[in-house]
Amino acid sequence: MDYLRAAERWFQKPDDSFGAAERRVVTKAARRLAMADDPNRQFDSEATLGDRLADRVARFGGSWTFIVSFMVFLVCWALLNSVNKAHAVDPYPFIFLNLILSMLAALQAPIIMMSQNRQAYKDRRMASHDYEINLKAEIEILALHEKLDALRTHQVQELIMKQQQQLDLLQQLATRLEAQSAKQ
Repeated sequence: MDYLRAAERWFQKPDDSFGAAERRVVTKAARRLAMADDPNRQFDSEATLGDRLADRVARFGGSWTFIVSFMVFLVCWALLNSVNKAHAVDPYPFIFLNLILSMLAALQAPIIMMSQNRQAYKDRRMASHDYEINLKAEIEILALHEKLDALRTHQVQELIMKQQQQLDLLQQLATRLEAQSAKQ
């Protein structure tokens, strides 16, 4: 089967207007190749050190471990600086602690946004991969339909030809019977 010509019929547009994904899918379908590459593995292999670090910081910063440990840190900071007022590093109203929290938030927010941007990019790639797999499945189904239709047409033509042969034989038999009954 010529997948390129069939794809022109199925997509109802010429092959030179196929997108990259459509062309890739038609090529793989024609060569009977699987589309099932693991995009997660490919995406992870392309990650830079900064990307991996941003993902880890975002993963830890959005966990209960971080929340609980940071709450423990805040309570300990407040207790240590409230109980020992004479030797307090940061006496009440904890201005140094506010500075630390502000710097943490200023650094953590863009790192989390970088991780979210990477996740959005990964989601778009997964959606594109899913589209290609669905498109290939649709192409394969359409190709199967065409093959079944061609097979059915061939079988019907063979059946008609055999029926015609049987009718011809019946007609010859009838002619012979008429000739024999005319002799008698």
